[in-house]
Amino acid sequence: MCGVFGSFCDQGNLSMDRLERATSTLYHRGPDGKEVWMSKDKRIGLGHTRLSIIDLEGGQQPLKNEDESICAVVNGEIYDFKRIQGELQAKGHRFRTNSDSEVLVHLYEELGLDALHELRGEFAFILWDSKNQRLIGGRDRFGIKPLYYSFFNNTLFLASEIKALLAAGVPAKWDDESFYIGSHLGFTTMQNRSLFKGVFQVPAGHVLVANKYQHRLHCYWDFNYPLKEMQNNNISDKEAIETFRDYFDEAVKLRLHADVPVGVYLSGGLDSCAILGTVAKFRGPGVKAFTIGFDDATYDETAIAKEMAEFAGAEFNPYMITKQALAKNFVESIRHCETTVVNPHTVAKFMLSKHVQDSGYKVVLTGEGSDEILGGYAHFRQDLLLNENNQGSNRSINDSLEKLKQNNLFTHDLKSGGFIDDNAIKRRLGFIPSWLKMSMSSSNDIKGFMSKETLEKFSSIDPYSLFLDDQDVHNQLSGRDILNQSEYLWSKLKLPNYLLCSLGDRMEMAHGVEGRVPFLDHKLVEFVTTLPTSLKIRNMNEKYILREAIRPVITNTVYNRRKHPFVAPLSTNKIEDPMFTFMHEYIGDNLDKMPFFDKNKIGTLINNIRKSPLSERGETDALIMTIGSLVALQEQFGLV
Repeated sequence: MCGVFGSFCDQGNLSMDRLERATSTLYHRGPDGKEVWMSKDKRIGLGHTRLSIIDLEGGQQPLKNEDESICAVVNGEIYDFKRIQGELQAKGHRFRTNSDSEVLVHLYEELGLDALHELRGEFAFILWDSKNQRLIGGRDRFGIKPLYYSFFNNTLFLASEIKALLAAGVPAKWDDESFYIGSHLGFTTMQNRSLFKGVFQVPAGHVLVANKYQHRLHCYWDFNYPLKEMQNNNISDKEAIETFRDYFDEAVKLRLHADVPVGVYLSGGLDSCAILGTVAKFRGPGVKAFTIGFDDATYDETAIAKEMAEFAGAEFNPYMITKQALAKNFVESIRHCETTVVNPHTVAKFMLSKHVQDSGYKVVLTGEGSDEILGGYAHFRQDLLLNENNQGSNRSINDSLEKLKQNNLFTHDLKSGGFIDDNAIKRRLGFIPSWLKMSMSSSNDIKGFMSKETLEKFSSIDPYSLFLDDQDVHNQLSGRDILNQSEYLWSKLKLPNYLLCSLGDRMEMAHGVEGRVPFLDHKLVEFVTTLPTSLKIRNMNEKYILREAIRPVITNTVYNRRKHPFVAPLSTNKIEDPMFTFMHEYIGDNLDKMPFFDKNKIGTLINNIRKSPLSERGETDALIMTIGSLVALQEQFGLV
């Protein structure tokens, strides 16, 4: 993995100093080298910081084709590149490196934008096509790798992180509308927005194409869940499980290819244990397994992870994190993720990645994405209970819902009251996904703490209508299974903008660690999208097909364990904890600088936490973490 930066100014007045400065801000993403390139006419500039994983001695970027009419910088991994390289060489293409990334420039020369369909992996790239005079920025299908862009002073800038855009001269300003909309969607920006005014994302599965006259976003991939009547309902359990296992095995094997050691992030959950067990099946004993441990037994999973590591013959490497350490690293983790967070789990992942770097590792396999494609979250099961033509009585459904809540104590998005039932989501979809119900309910509470100016400015906006307008409702949602609709919307909003950002790439790459995500192999996902609901959720048990496919390589403890989301101890759990003291003082000291909220109401909220019951602090804690994140962003980037 690496950091990439690009700029395009048709006036031909790009600055090499600015190019160098912007690229240097991405050094943490690629500490093994930095290169910049500018066209002779000073219209195009590309920058790259390198994390060397494949072709350690070669593989420097920017990469060029034979006649140097195409020049690109690439962040990420392209799997199965040896096969592609061989096919291109047979057509006469000459490669200068053994890097996986170089196949991009030759594939593009052959296929143009259709080259994106041939890429398998996690990636973001910036490519200059001098013959067609266009700059192209592409992002992988799921948004595993980030790519931002902004237009300023007649120049288009693209970068792996917002801080590089700011270093290039883009002003640091709040996008208050984006924040307001996001506050209704679980404090998550929409797929093409950020919290910074004028800074946008290339959405997952999209490519940005720009020339001197215009720019456009083109969607080259989507989930394409089938209509209900087109699902593969005739597939047997045995065939589905075996096929799933084959795809998953291949996805894991492809991601083990590296010229450096590969480790695994291991928790006590099914997903990471499935990966470790599968890795051990191919690599044998000795795989290094990195596990987060907390000094709070309620949140600590090291015992289960240790049992799994011993079962797989892995080298167990627990890293214990204290609440004092969470407080100490909070601001720096927010500087890297460049958005808000709702739990200290982001800080924990930031610290674990530093530990992995200190251990001499650059690559880890990680389990993100499984819950999104296999109905792993409790709110997906609630959607089935409430909406899937249930034959049971209201009492039996309510009993099932209550049991679901009791078995998922760390899941706060099962709350269903306090939202507006008649809204754009209900009118257009016919139902409201449970996770969105929770966001609606929370937004009603949160608005009570916003400033009068913020509320008056955006009172006419319908965030939910704007959210749906951002989706292809007709071609991707209408006529689909309820579970698939809910999964789709979650995967468009929460997956790229929170889970793969604040718990994935940004925390890993803060310390030059590449996270590889087998569950988001697009060939595996495309198979899963064809399956009936019963192979994902059976008898209200999540991820049935995964559980059965990997049963031989996991412990009985893991096989029988229900979903337990990765969360760190709440900052408000105990008022004597260092994390509580830090958040109380940090927000209190910066109330006058805090955007969007009424400082007096927030001050009262913080002081009253001491008096509130522990059972009521979950949602309040998410609000406190969000406000603390906003304060840190303003402090770190000088936002106005």
